[in-house]
Amino acid sequence: MKKKEKIITFSSDSPGVVSGKETPEDTAEELFSLRPSGFDDYVGQKETVATLQIAISAARQRGEPLEHVLFHGPPGLGKTTLAHIIAAEMGTDLTITSGPALERGGDLIGMLTHMKRGDILFVDEIHRLPRTTEEFLYPAMEDFAVDFVFDKGIHARCHRYRLNRFVLIGATTRVGLLSAPLRDRFGIFRKFDFYTPEELALIVHRSAILLGLSVDKQCAMELARRSRGTPRIVNRLLRRVRDYAQVRYGGVITVEAINEALALEGVDDKGLTGLDRSYLETIIEYYDGGPVGIEAIGATLQEETDTLVDVVEPFLLAEGFIQRTSSGRKATDKAYRHLGINRKRKK
Repeated sequence: MKKKEKIITFSSDSPGVVSGKETPEDTAEELFSLRPSGFDDYVGQKETVATLQIAISAARQRGEPLEHVLFHGPPGLGKTTLAHIIAAEMGTDLTITSGPALERGGDLIGMLTHMKRGDILFVDEIHRLPRTTEEFLYPAMEDFAVDFVFDKGIHARCHRYRLNRFVLIGATTRVGLLSAPLRDRFGIFRKFDFYTPEELALIVHRSAILLGLSVDKQCAMELARRSRGTPRIVNRLLRRVRDYAQVRYGGVITVEAINEALALEGVDDKGLTGLDRSYLETIIEYYDGGPVGIEAIGATLQEETDTLVDVVEPFLLAEGFIQRTSSGRKATDKAYRHLGINRKRKK
C-alpha cells in the first residue's frame, strides 16, 4: 500500500544552480521520480543509512514507532529524501513542513493532533522554528502530549491533550542554532557529509537511466567533479546538460557538451559558481586575502550572510579554498592559484 505524503509547504525563492532552498525544479514531478524509494537505491551516507536500517528494523520487530531523528549538514545532501525513505520503510504517512512556516503554536498543534500512531512529521530548517512554537514541541516529543492554558490570572486552567506516538524528523543546515532542550530530545542524531565524485557518478548513471539518457563513465565523472559534492546539484546540472545536448548536439551527451553547458551556467572545472568566485575575489582584492568578517563580505557582495554561511562556505571550506579563523575568513593559496591571482606576501 502506497503511503500518502501531505506536503504542507516548502521554500522556493532562490532559483540558482547552487541554492540552500528547494526550487520549483526540485519539487517537480520529474525530480520526485529521481528520488530513491528505498535504501537499496540510496547512494552515499553509508554510516547514517546503516544506523537508520538498524533502528528501523529494531522498531518494526518491537512494533514501536521510530525514535525522533535529527539530520544536519549542508543543503542538497539527501536529508529530505531519507525522510521519504524512512516513511516508506515504516509504512506510515509523511507530513512535510518547515520551521518558518510554523509561525504559531496552533499551526503545530493542529498537525500533531491529526497524526496517527507512527506517522512522521518532517520539519525542514528546524533551527528557524519560533521559540514559542518550539516550546510546544518539548512535551510533544518527550511525553506525546500538548498543554493548553485557558483563561488568565486566577481563572487560568491547564489541560493536557494526549497525542498518538508520532515521529519527528528534523533537518537543519545550522545545528549550532538549535536550542539544547530541543536538540537533546532527538534519539538519532546524524551528520551528512559531502559526496565523493565516485558516489555522485553513480547518482548520475541512475538519474540518466530514469530520464532516458545515455551517459558514459567519463561524462558521469565530469558532472560529478563539478557538482560540489551534492546530489541535488548533480541532478540539476544533468538536466541542464540534457537540454543543451538536445539543442546543440542532437541529444548526445559528450564532455564537450558538458563543458559548454556548464560554462553557460557559470560553473567552472572545480564546481565553483559565479558567487563562489566573487566571494573569493572579494576576500583577496578588497581585503588583501583576509582575515575579514562575514558581515563585511556580505555587505560588499550585497548578499545575505545566511546565504554565504549555509550555501557558499561549506564547500569552499571542505575543498580548502578558505580558512575560518577567530579573526575572520582567509583565502588560501589554493584559492589564489584557482583564480590565477598572484599572492602578495604581507610584510
